[in-house]
Amino acid sequence: DHNSRTTWLTTINEDGTPHVTPVGAVWVDGGYFFQTAATTKKGRNVARDARCTVAVSTQGSDIVVEGNAVQVTDHASVARAVKAWQDQGWPCEPDESGERITAPFNAPALGPAPWNVYRVEARSAIVTLGTEPGGLTRFRF
Repeated sequence: DHNSRTTWLTTINEDGTPHVTPVGAVWVDGGYFFQTAATTKKGRNVARDARCTVAVSTQGSDIVVEGNAVQVTDHASVARAVKAWQDQGWPCEPDESGERITAPFNAPALGPAPWNVYRVEARSAIVTLGTEPGGLTRFRF
């Protein structure tokens, strides 16, 4: 299940070093969505430099997606991401604007809701299969 594993997001700090953090990312419409406040380190990083990487181990494979984090504000995409988070048991919902999300709880470091929603627009992906036939494949988009 794409949406049942810890997903790691790497963004680029102002000094060029990587910032790696676990996120509650969900796979929706062929891409990873994550949410955060604009004031968090990852939120400030993607506002300054959208390049990022998402990494996740699923049953039978390891996946790394490289791309750009793009803030999502269209109501339909936010609603689909909300549905995926709800399906995982997180009771989030679109805020009054329909462009961000809110929930009764989140990681304390994110600060108060509402939070921005981002989609990772993939440039490339590396998939390593852990079962037969095995191997590593790189995809470019």
